[in-house]
Amino acid sequence: MASTGVLGGDGSHKIDYVFKVVLIGDSSVGKSQMLSRFARNEFSLDSKATIGVEFQTRTVVIDRKSVKAQIWDTAGQERYRAVTSAYYRGALGAILAYDITKRKSFDHIPRWLEELRAHADDNTVMILVGNKSDLEDQREVPTEDAKEFAQTEGLFFLETSALEATNVEEAFLTVLTEIFNVTNRRSLAGGKEQDQKPVSLAGKNIDVAGSGQAVPEKNRMCCGS
Repeated sequence: MASTGVLGGDGSHKIDYVFKVVLIGDSSVGKSQMLSRFARNEFSLDSKATIGVEFQTRTVVIDRKSVKAQIWDTAGQERYRAVTSAYYRGALGAILAYDITKRKSFDHIPRWLEELRAHADDNTVMILVGNKSDLEDQREVPTEDAKEFAQTEGLFFLETSALEATNVEEAFLTVLTEIFNVTNRRSLAGGKEQDQKPVSLAGKNIDVAGSGQAVPEKNRMCCGS
């Protein structure tokens, strides 16, 4: 079971892995705020819509290896989708975000998932994230609906609040840890048998250090609201 942590020091630590992760979903679901919370532990009430593609980085430690996460924040507006589709290529992980208070943002997830699968690698690790769990009184998307969809599509699932910093860390670390596990399994498999098929992403429980909870395998979705 992989252990995770934050890389300390002066930043000169050797980087063992670089993982590209994309954040996708409709505009205004809180993707940029999630990224800001994860990368810098910041939240801005005066956030503007992302134009095109932006990215931030953060380095964490997984199983004593330093992993640099390059998180790409893709604009949710329709007019940018043709531009940002190229940025899916090479992504090892993806966070599909919706707003639990806006049903339409959840209803559009299948479209985002279809586009992601059309451009990304077959082994891309994906998690469905329902953001703004702090607005429970305005909820339009039942947790069970999202869990059922995630289970059907083979996605990890969590609900988050970028405002309250709830489960944001867990969502990103879930993706990064599974990428790390898959990368190592594929490396080991390739060393033993060159013609072996790619390793399945059906995962083991991931213990997210410091969270006090485990994120279950894909066919047993977790609600982290």
